[in-house]
Amino acid sequence: MFNALLLLASSAFAASYDIDASHTRVGFGITHMMVSTVRGEFGTVSGKVEYDPANVAATRITAEIAATSVDTRDAKRDEHLRSPDFFDAVKFPTLKFASKAVKNVTPTGFDVVGDLTLHGVTKEVTLHVDTFSKEYKDPWGNFKVGTHATGTLNRKDFGIVYNSALDGGGYILGDEVKIELDVEMGRK
Repeated sequence: MFNALLLLASSAFAASYDIDASHTRVGFGITHMMVSTVRGEFGTVSGKVEYDPANVAATRITAEIAATSVDTRDAKRDEHLRSPDFFDAVKFPTLKFASKAVKNVTPTGFDVVGDLTLHGVTKEVTLHVDTFSKEYKDPWGNFKVGTHATGTLNRKDFGIVYNSALDGGGYILGDEVKIELDVEMGRK
């Protein structure tokens, strides 16, 4: 009986969440001309998260991002990013992430290993996720949690190889893309 109560108590904290797109930012940064970082984000994101603070290793995440929603604050550059040189948004309209494992759980965060599908190529990536916030009830009675996550990927691993050489050496774009996520979720 006691074990059943313990199991019930620990599972009471497990929850399913939907990503709140209007309060979530999917950002990225890439080196430009070896002198600065160009940052951008995707405006259309959806997904689901299964999270239990008593069993963080069981966390499961799926997310989808619309390639056409890329925004770097420059319309001409954004159009080029949607083209076959980069995201090829007509042919590959959706970026997808599906977690496979959670590792390195500490009191301050954990690593989520998952498959990222980008530009028609699926590769394993690791995101470092901060421990989820405490769950709060908003003024409309909805329960919300949030987190921050970071990661790095090589764009060439996903078949995005466009670049131009600079006079004097180097290239216009770096290969490494830094990912930064601010995610708010609502409990189902």
